[in-house]
Amino acid sequence: MKAICVVPGKPGSVHLRDVPKPGVRDIPNGRGVLVKVLRVGVDGTDKEINAAEYGAAPAGYDYLTIGHESFGVVEEVGENVTEFVKGDYVVATVRRPGGSLYDTIGTYDMTTDDTYYERGINLRHGYLTEYYVDDPEYIVKVPKGLKDVGVLVEPMSVAEKGILQAYEIQRRLKVWRPHKAAVMGAGTLGLLATMILRLRGLEVVTFGRKAAPFLNSKLVEDLGARYISTAETSIGEAASRYGPFDMIFEGTGSSAVVFESAANLGKNGVLILASITGAGKTLEIPADKINLDFVLGNKVMFGTVNANREYFEAGVKDLAQSAAQYPEFGRQLLTHPVKGLENFGQMMNLLTNEKNAIKVYVEVATETGTERAGTRSVAEPMVV
Repeated sequence: MKAICVVPGKPGSVHLRDVPKPGVRDIPNGRGVLVKVLRVGVDGTDKEINAAEYGAAPAGYDYLTIGHESFGVVEEVGENVTEFVKGDYVVATVRRPGGSLYDTIGTYDMTTDDTYYERGINLRHGYLTEYYVDDPEYIVKVPKGLKDVGVLVEPMSVAEKGILQAYEIQRRLKVWRPHKAAVMGAGTLGLLATMILRLRGLEVVTFGRKAAPFLNSKLVEDLGARYISTAETSIGEAASRYGPFDMIFEGTGSSAVVFESAANLGKNGVLILASITGAGKTLEIPADKINLDFVLGNKVMFGTVNANREYFEAGVKDLAQSAAQYPEFGRQLLTHPVKGLENFGQMMNLLTNEKNAIKVYVEVATETGTERAGTRSVAEPMVV
């Protein structure tokens, strides 16, 4: 079968490769679930892995199959699988357990191990392929009514984890009832976080760099939230006008926005850091003022990475509620389809150059069995 792979450590090595097709017996104790991949979302992580910024091949391989945002249909199950049947729509989680205590209790996204395992990212093959097999522990069912937007469950899970963890942390306040929230970033993650917060009844201000109107700002407004361009209004000005913010979800990838968010968080507020920033930038910040306000204002800032199945299930639930409350929202996020695995060059070009893309995704196969994955293979990696 075909798969989109990279050679870790070699920039621009993305290529189409023939790889062995998995089977249910690859998982011990009759617990295998074979999934036919229908769609895979791609994002900056895939672009950065292709740039050799991070990512490692599984033991015994010199390549890594990329793609971590899966959606597919169950093709076959092992004799001891009772959770799924052929024809079920499913998504798969990304993290896999290591050896820490947190890994052993199912919270493998909270591992304290220095080495972590993520499908399509680090030491485990991903989902940009025709089939994968896994244990039911790492597979989540998606209702048929959500099949058009099921590929959004993985990014949904990241936003869900941050927001649900914020509520869990704020139980310390006994009567914390957030009313106003800010979301930093109006890309896929920011739009999904905006939706989740609106489903919980919060007033939301979503910040982006680009001036309205454009699709992202329209989608924010369709949710009943307010869009603000930081090119026109600063975060501080907006906080004075529309705050104080009880919760801020930061997803821009900019450390400057992180600290500006910290400076504009309300008392008893919580700041969720969900973006990955580079390691080389330095800033001049009002450190004493931020520290003082956090101490006297009982504020919290925490980081969140990836998600376990609890948050994938929460994502499915909120996607279902969104489909009823905001029927077209999810579909409108899926802006740039790529037809087939063989068009990996187009996929990488969209990730690199298409500034108006909200979600780029690969349509790997149809449900009828007619594969859209290409028949072309290469002996050597094709550099993109």
